[in-house]
Amino acid sequence: MRKICIATGTRADWGLLSGIAKALDSRDDVELLIVATNMHLSERYGATYREIERDGLHIDYRVPMPADTDSPHDTVVAMSRCMRGFADAFETLRPDLLIILGDRYEMLAVASAALIFRIPIAHIAGGTVSEGAYDDSIRHSITKMSHLHLTETEECRRRVIQLGEDPARVFNTGAIGIYNILHIDYRSREELEAELGTEIPAKSLFVTFHPATLDPVPPREQCCNLLRALDCHPDYKVFFSYPNNDTAGRVIIDMIEQYVAAHPDRAYVRPSYGQRRYLSMLRLMTAVVGNSSSGIVEVPSMHIPTLNIGMRQNGRQRAASVVDCGVTLDEISQGLDRVLSDAEREKARTVQNPYEQPDTLQRIVDVVCNTPLDGITIKPFYNL
Repeated sequence: MRKICIATGTRADWGLLSGIAKALDSRDDVELLIVATNMHLSERYGATYREIERDGLHIDYRVPMPADTDSPHDTVVAMSRCMRGFADAFETLRPDLLIILGDRYEMLAVASAALIFRIPIAHIAGGTVSEGAYDDSIRHSITKMSHLHLTETEECRRRVIQLGEDPARVFNTGAIGIYNILHIDYRSREELEAELGTEIPAKSLFVTFHPATLDPVPPREQCCNLLRALDCHPDYKVFFSYPNNDTAGRVIIDMIEQYVAAHPDRAYVRPSYGQRRYLSMLRLMTAVVGNSSSGIVEVPSMHIPTLNIGMRQNGRQRAASVVDCGVTLDEISQGLDRVLSDAEREKARTVQNPYEQPDTLQRIVDVVCNTPLDGITIKPFYNL
């Protein structure tokens, strides 16, 4: 029996990993292990470890990595706590294979610990580019510590090979978030309104805005411009989710909370909506606004426009329904006008999403369950 461990640190990565976890848990030849860390264990961010438990799955180990602030110093301290905690987790659990998704700083700590323990890593969503955040460098670093690569597009697959990875271990599976969209049991508008305790009108926007950690324009200034631009469309209700706990993320949270308090009739916020509720809400939105990867990867398959603000996602492959804009008030305002136009909404209805493949989940499960692991941690560099 293969012991496969999934490491998860945020509501976002669990929303993508949950289907994989359930598929692995249902197999007789797999012992599934789940380690929860970072935002999952924070009450401030919604204590989203409960979503794992609500999915009927067991958390085998918890690795707290508290930080007093979101300063660079405290972020690095939190990473060190994460690495120490995963040393204990791996010493206890001894998995045969570790699954990591993406590019977050806690996953760099997890991958580093696994490397020393000589635990093979299956990395989901390598080869992507997002030039406006340090996540980009973290993602490529995790690629070089990983042994099986599950990329979202063929372009991403080529980039991973360009980094020196063996093509036989690099698989274009498509984006798991798209598979979730195509197979989820959606909640109705009435169910959502009852759960949230607020109306979801026909004119609604969903906003997720993270710090762009390499952008010279401060997050406070960018978020201020976004909120002022939203004021130019008072006929639209705005649903906010919290940013990740990246450097300067708390500044954005405070600004959003103040905005919602000042506009209780047309603004609403939750730290986390959960995967099913989030995807169900997207179906009812006029557009998605912010700088989240979800707006680029998943939202086009909902056939609504995305306004992508600033440089955080620069370089990421995108569908034609994604509209890019700068971070000034005028640029965001013009971008909002565009995504709310009939022309952009009509374009989004027929757009082709480059991240979409029909059998993503099965491809991922086949790779992590069936690839021989003997000797896999010794990696020759693949020269082009």
